[in-house]
Amino acid sequence: MAAARYEALGAYARERMCSQLAVSGSASEAIEEAKRFLDPNALTLGFARRFTAYKRLNLLLHNPERLIRLLSNAERPMQLILAGKAHPADRPGHDLIQQWIRFCQRPEMRSRVIFLTDYDMQLAERLVQGIDVWLNTPQRPWEACGTSGMKVLVNGGINFSELDGWWAEACNPKVGWALGDGREHGDDPSWDATEANALYDRLEHEIIPEFYDRDKQGMPSGWIGRVRESMAQLAPRFSASRAVRDYTEQHYLPAAQAFRHRAANRGAAGVALINWQRNVEQKWAALCFGEVKMETRGEQHVCEVQLRLNDLDPSSVQVEIYADGTNSGAPVKQSMTCAGPIAGMSGFFLYRAVVPSSRPITDYTARVMPHSEGISIPLENTKILWQR
Repeated sequence: MAAARYEALGAYARERMCSQLAVSGSASEAIEEAKRFLDPNALTLGFARRFTAYKRLNLLLHNPERLIRLLSNAERPMQLILAGKAHPADRPGHDLIQQWIRFCQRPEMRSRVIFLTDYDMQLAERLVQGIDVWLNTPQRPWEACGTSGMKVLVNGGINFSELDGWWAEACNPKVGWALGDGREHGDDPSWDATEANALYDRLEHEIIPEFYDRDKQGMPSGWIGRVRESMAQLAPRFSASRAVRDYTEQHYLPAAQAFRHRAANRGAAGVALINWQRNVEQKWAALCFGEVKMETRGEQHVCEVQLRLNDLDPSSVQVEIYADGTNSGAPVKQSMTCAGPIAGMSGFFLYRAVVPSSRPITDYTARVMPHSEGISIPLENTKILWQR
């Protein structure tokens, strides 16, 4: 915490820690000791969020002895400020907190790792203003967003996070550090061990050396350059202004335009839409797939699907060939073309499409969704039929 902004966080954290100890009935010696916690010149990591299992807040504790070595290095010390709460009924979350409390109470760690209780917005505001590295270790793909990391940007902190939520979009080698490979590994404990070791390695061999690499004036020029890149590249993209603009342009204005269209001419378009919805509701249950053919021809998979529409007009549905995304990529969704009714098969229509053969043919499956001009799917109609 080399800059003045870190001094403010250190003073606040010490004051709050002393209050915690006093409220818990700790001895006066412990309170006096807490007044000397935290080194203003040490690299400071922080994380503060809800404690629950998928956030893996104990990943840093996977190898406690290695963590202790990183924290207690006399030449290049590191320290941690932690905060958070668990839901009253979340027993695993409470266990995570207890693991960290026990670690903080180890005599050699008391001045280097502190856990601040009664986590609230005021505490979060102080932390994001003074932390050097903001750590986030959720199990992919359960991170909804990660807004705390965004708040660090404008305060000069740098993110070190799992490639999930916003960081999967934002991370590049100039602005921060990534954890994980961007893929999903479920609850595999061996992968947790792999990521924990990667976390220690990145701290030991990249983050800590860069923080302590100083020029002739004693300035960490590489670190400062990374902070500047992080602020310049990411702060304009991940802000409340961008969120409001995106919601307005992509959702609110189109919704207002759709309302005006549906309300015009005494609601004629709205009435037609309701009638379409009722027709789909009445006939959807009888939709079914017939024969599905998929074969590889050169560099393409050729797909043919028989679909019984139960008197629905073909324009009322959209038929697709679908495959899940790989390596964090978007899923493949290829619309199928209706080739017309099938002779001798009442109510059946034939659909065709081709997709690249770069992926196995077994990755693909057909699906059907409602379709109508001007309706938002799946927001206004959630029906979907998958090929079985």
